[in-house]
Amino acid sequence: MKVALVYDRVNKWGGAERVLLALHELFPQAPLYTSVYHHGRAPWASVFDIRTSFLQNFPFAKDSHELYPLLMPAAFESFTFADYDLVISVTSEAAKGVITKPGTMHICYCLTPTRYLWSGRSEYFSNPILSFLATPAINYLKKWDLVAASRPDHYIAISREVKARLHNFYRRDSTIIHPPVELYAGIPLKKTAGDYYLVVSRLVPYKRVDLAIKACNKLGLPLKVVGTGNEEERLREMAGPTVEFIGSISDEGLIKLYQHAKALIFPGLEDFGIVMAESLGFGKPVIAFDRGGARDIVEDGRSGILFTSQNVTALIEAILRSQKIDFNPKTLRRRAEFFGKDQFKNKFSRYIKEICKSIK
Repeated sequence: MKVALVYDRVNKWGGAERVLLALHELFPQAPLYTSVYHHGRAPWASVFDIRTSFLQNFPFAKDSHELYPLLMPAAFESFTFADYDLVISVTSEAAKGVITKPGTMHICYCLTPTRYLWSGRSEYFSNPILSFLATPAINYLKKWDLVAASRPDHYIAISREVKARLHNFYRRDSTIIHPPVELYAGIPLKKTAGDYYLVVSRLVPYKRVDLAIKACNKLGLPLKVVGTGNEEERLREMAGPTVEFIGSISDEGLIKLYQHAKALIFPGLEDFGIVMAESLGFGKPVIAFDRGGARDIVEDGRSGILFTSQNVTALIEAILRSQKIDFNPKTLRRRAEFFGKDQFKNKFSRYIKEICKSIK
């Protein structure tokens, strides 16, 4: 069976890129089609045979693909997949819009329906003037996105949240296969609770790191914040003496922070939220807002605490509740193993075999 992979753009590192590397292990001969490829920003992609669109040669496209949103549909429609039996698109935007012939199966691994068009439009266009000016382009892209969403033969969603969005926005059913998580299984578990609470996040508004800072300010609890972003200055101004900003950190440094933390605080709404599963892998419970991927990852009272209102009072109550529970690190790690790479590969392989029985 001849397979091709498709991804929106190859110019960063994150959860979707881990999915691609796991798929590469399943289909090592599959080329990777994408709009643009930035060699310097994506060294992980050197294992792939990468095939880019015409946008690769456009000015600044590799660094700032946001300059060409109206050309993304044409970029992915320009690819030809006549020689392939199976196309797997991994996407949160336009890659699902590739065109395949009837003899080629197209499975979309959906990270989320295009966020700036649907679930997150208010976040991307909070400025009313920008929203007004962008309306014609947004209307065009929404129409194309709905057409593109009809093209895959089957959908896989990364969480229950994304499954619901696929149904709400695209009227498409899907199967859930959670993305793979790096578990660091060889690292020993700490038997005692740590000394501080931890946030690992980009510092942008929708992550709601401000809730964690305000809650720890009021409780006088130590909090370490890992990450950078355009909210950093504002967050630093509101932080009390018990809050420490770490900024960017190496993998080794992050491992040590996880090992010595009391719990991870995750106050935002995320499509999945890999850091929650990572924290469980280190035997550390998660205190998370009860929406999005947290509902897939955190079992309330067993692997963490879920709070139902996205405000400081609810988070404080969740932190205090967590302090009354003696979480078992081994139980937490077993929960994390449900999201490991081997689990992902096994589930994906079984799914492909079931769906593609007709492919010789």
